[in-house]
Amino acid sequence: MADIAEVLWRSHLNHNPSNPEWADRDRFVLSNGHGSMLIYSLLHLTGYELPIEELKNFRQLHSKTPGHPEYGYAPGIETTTGPLGQGITNAVGMALAEKTLAAQFNKDGHDIVDHYTYAFMGDGCLMEGISHEACSLAGTLGLGKLIAFWDDNGISIDGEVEGWFSDDTPKRFEAYGWHVIPAVDGHDSDAINSAIEAAKADPRPTLICTKTIIGFGSPNKSGSHDCHGAPLGAEEIAATRKELGWEHGPFEISTDIYAQWDAKEAGAAKEAAWNEKLAAYEAAYPELAAEFKRRVNGELPAEWEEKATQIIADLQANPANIASRKASQNALEAFGAMLPEFLGGSADLAPSNLTMWSGSKSLTAEDASGNYIHYGVREFGMTAIMNGIALHGGFVPYGATFLMFMEYARNAMRMAALMKVQNIQVYTHDSIGLGEDGPTHQPVEQMASLRLTPNMSTWRPCDQVESAVAWKFAIERKDGPTSLIFSRQNLAQQERDTQQVADIAKGGYVLKDCEGTPELILIATGSEVELAVNAAAELSADGKKVRVVSMPATDVFDKQDEAYRESVLPSSVTARIAVEAGIADFWYKYVGFGGKIVGMTTFGESAPAGELFKMFGFTTENVVSKAKGLLN
Repeated sequence: MADIAEVLWRSHLNHNPSNPEWADRDRFVLSNGHGSMLIYSLLHLTGYELPIEELKNFRQLHSKTPGHPEYGYAPGIETTTGPLGQGITNAVGMALAEKTLAAQFNKDGHDIVDHYTYAFMGDGCLMEGISHEACSLAGTLGLGKLIAFWDDNGISIDGEVEGWFSDDTPKRFEAYGWHVIPAVDGHDSDAINSAIEAAKADPRPTLICTKTIIGFGSPNKSGSHDCHGAPLGAEEIAATRKELGWEHGPFEISTDIYAQWDAKEAGAAKEAAWNEKLAAYEAAYPELAAEFKRRVNGELPAEWEEKATQIIADLQANPANIASRKASQNALEAFGAMLPEFLGGSADLAPSNLTMWSGSKSLTAEDASGNYIHYGVREFGMTAIMNGIALHGGFVPYGATFLMFMEYARNAMRMAALMKVQNIQVYTHDSIGLGEDGPTHQPVEQMASLRLTPNMSTWRPCDQVESAVAWKFAIERKDGPTSLIFSRQNLAQQERDTQQVADIAKGGYVLKDCEGTPELILIATGSEVELAVNAAAELSADGKKVRVVSMPATDVFDKQDEAYRESVLPSSVTARIAVEAGIADFWYKYVGFGGKIVGMTTFGESAPAGELFKMFGFTTENVVSKAKGLLN
C-alpha cells in the first residue's frame, strides 16, 4: 500500500508532525497493523519525532517501532492495531466523534471541527465479523468523513484468499449505504488521487477498492504469500533494489527525498490557520469555545468534585432499596447534567441496562448533535467504536450490555486496557440472579476474567451509594477502561458513616465491625453484601466477633497502601469467607487456602432467582454454617 500512502500523506492528509495532538488533524488508522513498517516510515519521512534509529530497531525491546503499531509508543500512532477488524472499527468511532463534535460546536461560518478519518485495511479486516458490525453502523449514521482503503491483493498468510474469501465486497459496502469506488489501481497515483477527491465530495462513508500487488517490486516473490510475513532474504532484497532502481544503501535516504516528504512547515501552517479560526470562534462564542477547549483537553468541569461528592452524600442520607442497574441510571441522571461530554449507548438493551436518562438525545445520520448511540446488537463493534471515540477526544464514552455478553466484546476491552484509554462499560444482569433466562445468560466466570485483565478496573457495587461512587471513579479515570457490574434484582441500602462513604472509593472497606479483633471476616460484593451482613448479625448474636468487608473493586483495593489493606484485612485474622455469585476460585487471593468461599463452581440453571440462590448456597443459613465450621 506504499503507493496509496504516498498520495494520501503527501497530497491530502492534514496533520502537523510538530504537534501530533492538534485537535483538528486528520486521523490515519492502519487497520492491517502487521504492515506497521509502512506507518513508521511515513511518520519518519514526514517529520515526526521518530528517528531512523527507531526504524533500525524494528520489533526490538523498548523501541518505538514494535511489530504492530502501539498507541503511546511513537507520536502519530492514533490507535493500537493488530487484532484485525478493530482498527477500521476504531476509525468508525473516530469519524463518529468528529461528526458529533462538529454538530455540537460548529456554527455558521465557524467550522472548528472539520477533519477526515482515513483507514487502510486488508482482506483479514473484512473477514473479521466486527467489520460488518462497525461498517454497517457507519453507513446508517452517514459518516461521510470516513474514507477506507481496501488493500485488495488477494493474499493472506495461507495463500490466495479466493478459496475462502469470495465475497463481493463492493456490493457488501453498497448494501451498508457506503459510497464505493471499485477497481482502483493501487499503484497508479493519479487514479488514487482521483478516488480520494471523489470520496471527499460524497456525503457517505467511502470504500476505495485498490487492487495492489503484495511485495510490489520483488521480481520473484511479488504477488505471493511468501512475502506476507517473512523477510525477502538478502538475495531477493538485492534483486528488488535493482528492479525498483533504488541505489541507496540500507536506511540511507537522500536529502532531496526528505525535503519532498517533510510536512512540518505545511503542518504548522495548517494548524496556525485553524488557530485563527478558533480565535474567531472564541470571539463570537466565548462560552462555547471555553467548553470546547475543556472537552478536547479531557478536563472535568470545575464544580465536578464538589457536586459529585454531595450527590453521593445525599444518596446515603436518603436510602433506597433498588436494583443497582436502577441506581446506575440514577447516577447517570445526576452526573449527566454536569457532563455534556457523555456519549452513551447500549447494544440494543437500553430498557434493561437502563442507560438512557432524561437528557439522552439519540444520534442519527440527519442530526448528530445528540449524546446517545443506538448500537444495535453489536457488542464487539460498540466497544471498539467506543475506543475510537475515546482516542479521538472530546467525549466520555459509555456503553452497555448484559455481563454475559461482554464475552463478545472482550478483545476490545482488552485493547482499551492495553492502550490505557477511557471506556466505561455498564454490564447488568450480573449473576444467576437474572433467573429464568438460564445459564446462557447467567454470567459465572466473567467477573474474574475482567478482574484478571491488567489495567482494567472492575466494580460490582452493593447499593445505590456504591453505584454512584463507581460511576464517579469511572468518569474520573482517564488511563484505562472501567467495567461497572450491576444487578437485575433490588438490593438493600447499607448503613454507613461519613468515613465509610469516603472509603468506598478505596475499593474495599469495613462495612460492619465488632468490638476488638474479629474472629472472622466476611468479604462480599454486590448482591451478596446484604447476605454477608445478615450472616454476620446472626453470628454476632451467637457471640462471634465478625467483620464484614464490602469490596466493590478488588483492583482499586489492591492499589491501596499496605497499612490501609492491613487495617481492612488484618493478616492475623485467617478465618475468612468470601461470598460472591461468581466463580469461586478468584477469591483465594483474599481468603487463603484455609478460608472458605461461597461462590459458583458450575454454570447456572433456568429458574426463578430465589430458587437458584438457595440451590447454589447463597443463603444466610449456608454462610453461617460455613462460618461456624471454619471457626470450630
